[in-house]
Amino acid sequence: MNGAFYVGAIGLQSQQRALDIIAGNIANINTPAFKRSEVRFSEVLASHADADVPRADLAEMPLDSAGVLAEATPMIDEAGPLEVTGHPLDVAIEGAGFIELMGPEGQTLLWRGGTLKVGDDGMLATATGIPLKAAITVPDDATAITIGNDGVVRAQSGAATTAIELGQISLVKASDMTALRQLDGGLYRVDDGAHLTDAKPGEDGTGMLVQGSIERSNVEMNSEMVQLMLVQRAYGANAQVLQAADQLMGIANGLRR
Repeated sequence: MNGAFYVGAIGLQSQQRALDIIAGNIANINTPAFKRSEVRFSEVLASHADADVPRADLAEMPLDSAGVLAEATPMIDEAGPLEVTGHPLDVAIEGAGFIELMGPEGQTLLWRGGTLKVGDDGMLATATGIPLKAAITVPDDATAITIGNDGVVRAQSGAATTAIELGQISLVKASDMTALRQLDGGLYRVDDGAHLTDAKPGEDGTGMLVQGSIERSNVEMNSEMVQLMLVQRAYGANAQVLQAADQLMGIANGLRR
């Protein structure tokens, strides 16, 4: 009887975790370059509790199921649709690449693009102030900043009639997407030992840069709402298991009187 309580509680915890994942997807539907997380369930196996069974025999005994566990798997390799904004400092990546950023503690962060700005030090940075690893400096009198599909940044400066080249935004590609950890603001942290391939835009499948556009999230509201209803039904079913176990326990306790 206690097993029913335990399995029911595990089920409630797993479905609550799934609800949190789906809620996070829906809350970030308008976050540029946000990647939805997919709910994946895995079976939890119980350990052998009988200490009187010899260790050699334990290896032959199958483990009993003890519930499920819900995990979030970000769909990083699923690109979102590009939206044209017309803003010259908006940039998106049409492909699988990432822009490298220099984190506040010197660590490398990856970015799928968004809105750029010129920081107080004159360097191109994200809207939150994280500079590009390419360290592109924009002169104070620069005008008409352009970002080519090849990542080359140009601008007119002073009385010059032609644009000057300020630098080039390169892209990187991760060999294993599971080594990336999604952070807030469309940023990604790279696990230690992960391999990144440097390339110019358009090379090695990294994609091209698109100025004046941003990548929308890959969250699809209809799919998320369907998943939300399914998880709510499963949550209710697990709650009924606990209720039934409680009723049976009450009956069993009443028989002792």
